[in-house]
Amino acid sequence: MMQQESDSRMPGTVLFSAFCVGFAMWAPIYCVPPIEHILTEQLFLTHTQTSLLFSVPILMLVATAIPAGIVADRIGVKKATGIGLIVMAIGAIMRGTATNYVSLLAFTFIYGLGFGWIFPNLPKVVSTFERRDKANVSMGVVNSGFPIGTALGLAITVPIILPIAKTFQGVFLIWSIPTIVAASLWWILVKEPPKITDNVETSKRGVNAFRKVISNKQLWLVSAMMFLHQYYSKTWTGWTPVLMMMKGVPPSSAGLIASTSIWVMIPTVLLVPRLSYKLGVMKPFLWLPSIVLAFAAWGATWVSISMSWYLMALVGVFIATRYTTLLALPIYIMDEKEVGTATGIFLSVGYIGGVIGPLIGGSILDTTQSLDLSLVIIAVISLATAFLAWRMTETRLIGRT
Repeated sequence: MMQQESDSRMPGTVLFSAFCVGFAMWAPIYCVPPIEHILTEQLFLTHTQTSLLFSVPILMLVATAIPAGIVADRIGVKKATGIGLIVMAIGAIMRGTATNYVSLLAFTFIYGLGFGWIFPNLPKVVSTFERRDKANVSMGVVNSGFPIGTALGLAITVPIILPIAKTFQGVFLIWSIPTIVAASLWWILVKEPPKITDNVETSKRGVNAFRKVISNKQLWLVSAMMFLHQYYSKTWTGWTPVLMMMKGVPPSSAGLIASTSIWVMIPTVLLVPRLSYKLGVMKPFLWLPSIVLAFAAWGATWVSISMSWYLMALVGVFIATRYTTLLALPIYIMDEKEVGTATGIFLSVGYIGGVIGPLIGGSILDTTQSLDLSLVIIAVISLATAFLAWRMTETRLIGRT
């Protein structure tokens, strides 16, 4: 069995399906910031209320990541992920039928339930199918679906989707299509791996196994870094379209400029894991981006519109570098049979930052009519992330047997 695991390679159909899942998860969330001005006008909302529409899926991730990871360790990653995909697709479709803020928020909760159920299982997919030493490379391919979905949600919602859809409900209906496609591909193409039987047996250790996971100090350290990263990332991505409009950019272009951060993430999440694999280290891909991102957030308060394109690209490269490195860490820290549970804890703790950040940003914007204070806060948070990265044990010394 050990030889079989060391020689395993992730099937192309599984890798492609997981990529499509990543795309389908994020595009329907990030179609919200570009139409934030429409939602506030038509539904009479505050900025804080609209921030909930792209924060609720993250909130549901926090609530469901741990049980989702435990269930995946028990029933298998295909079934666990597939269930989440069906729920997410239903929620995405229902958002297109919303007639008021309450119904839209309720349907977003359903979408978020599926979203939160899926996310912790993607690293589990990679750890189950891929060789341990190549896991971060395959994770990079899966992760590339995230920025592509996010970028398209930001960039084409107003100039392309909205003229076709006519209403915000129509926008949500069109963006539900990727979730339906991803769910269909997953159930058709992905086969449960043979070694899942071993995982089911070992996962029956129950409480003792869970105690082993939560006693891992490295897991809590990287979870804290993910918390800080998500605070920064979701605040930046969620509010930069508004920041651009406040600088005088029209709504049709604000989302496009903001999406520059996301477009550059696509090659980054593919190349950085390969570079990390070649060098055999991961820490520099955490502390260096954190320092750069701190200065970038501070500079965003005064940078000109023409220079904003370059700033967005810079931020995108280093957000993606830090994120793809963090997301691969539970695979190396934990035993394979515990990756699902560990990833659930890691994401549940980490994505609390992704909920708090946009909400605080919206509250500050409502109070001060400015995002300057939010940008200063995330600059300080990024420096704190750099400090924690210095304290982490290098991955080539942990989780390797």
